Amino acid sequence: MESKRDYYEILGVDRDSDQRTIKRAFLKLARTLHPDVNKEPDAEERFKEVNEAYSVLSDERKRANYDQFGNPDGPGGFGSEYVDMSDIFGGGFGDIFDSFFGGGSQGARQARTRGRDMGINLRISLSEAARGCTKTVAYDRLSPCDDCGGTGVAEGGHETICEHCHGTGRVVEVQRTIFGQMQSQTTCPVCHGSGRMVDNPCETCQGEGRTPAHETVKVEIPAGIHSGQAIRIEGRGEAGVRGDSTGDLVVTIQVLEDERFERRGDDLYVMVQVDALDAMLGTVVPMPGILEDDEVNVEVPRGCQYGERVQLNGLGMPRLGGTGRGSLIAVVQVTIPNDLTKAQVDTLQTIRDERAQKHDAQERSDANKASSGRRETKARKRRGPFRSKRR
Repeated sequence: MESKRDYYEILGVDRDSDQRTIKRAFLKLARTLHPDVNKEPDAEERFKEVNEAYSVLSDERKRANYDQFGNPDGPGGFGSEYVDMSDIFGGGFGDIFDSFFGGGSQGARQARTRGRDMGINLRISLSEAARGCTKTVAYDRLSPCDDCGGTGVAEGGHETICEHCHGTGRVVEVQRTIFGQMQSQTTCPVCHGSGRMVDNPCETCQGEGRTPAHETVKVEIPAGIHSGQAIRIEGRGEAGVRGDSTGDLVVTIQVLEDERFERRGDDLYVMVQVDALDAMLGTVVPMPGILEDDEVNVEVPRGCQYGERVQLNGLGMPRLGGTGRGSLIAVVQVTIPNDLTKAQVDTLQTIRDERAQKHDAQERSDANKASSGRRETKARKRRGPFRSKRR
């Protein structure tokens, strides 16, 4: 198996380089190797290689693991509180850089300058949804450029209003047709819709004021959250062009299925295995709840049947907003013991025979009562219930 090249060697930086140096090296290589400008056969593979190296070295945890173990994931992977969304959901710097590359001075910049909202999915366990938790999420975005502070202007440069469109970002074109003059609005070809020009753009971001970055953000997940609900983090989405407003990061929560509990709204259902003898006599089954400090004792009533439900109020999922909890509903699963001794089997056999004799005696008694009732009914029919007696 062919070993991978050293990530520092790929980016051409020293092992003690700071994040700004690493980022500059990545952007410089990525621009020259991007498939849109480099038509060499191996350009795409080299671009992916640079992208992979930067995705590791730009992340403090991955870089530390790589430096110590030679593996970005470390000897045993990350802890449960750290989630790399680009790894889980297939994103990466390739897509982010494509967006940045297309928006630079060499491409056709979109008229929109405000940063877009970004959306990611975050999977959590049912117990995490019950108690609430904090997750540190790593993701890729276009963030304000470190070198120019997000202005897109290099030192000594200035930003001015575009003289071609007078700052509107749109130009009106008039065409003569057989039906007369037709007017249409198009994006300004000079400023590409921004309405402003930079005479000395920042080399790092090419005047965009934003660059691809690998960042982390803490997501506070409230107790009782449901699958499909979203948490909005302001200002952590895509950065705007040259200091325009930044979009938000929308984190959609996916609560995973649990091995023990089934969630229905704020109620939890759980299967409870009960020995047949315990079901006949009644018993109390202790079990762990969804929260660590829950004290759950399922009181199985005497004569409990298979599938019968025992409801424990206030031991289900916390309701979102801290307004109490749902119910825990234990569904009894009666199991037949297979480890009885001969003496125990004989005792059960005696009980069964006594119950059978009592059942047979009851059936005979019921049959005699029914027969007596039929004879009495026939006598009444012969006499006639409304016929007068003879004098």
